[in-house]
Amino acid sequence: MTYLLALIAIVAIVVLCWKAFGPEMPRPNPGPPSRRPVLGPDDDPEFLWRLGKQRRDDSGPTE
Repeated sequence: MTYLLALIAIVAIVVLCWKAFGPEMPRPNPGPPSRRPVLGPDDDPEFLWRLGKQRRDDSGPTE
């Protein structure tokens, strides 16, 4: 029985050492390259420009 416990302990130590110091596994790719963050309509410069242009066009000439 003592030999069985010693064998289990040795196997556990070998496995732990292998995990700690063994060859490293290649890390998975984190994903596609990050894109610019999504802007809400009130933060999007193009949207604000179009909104201003539309507002100017709708108001027409003021005389």
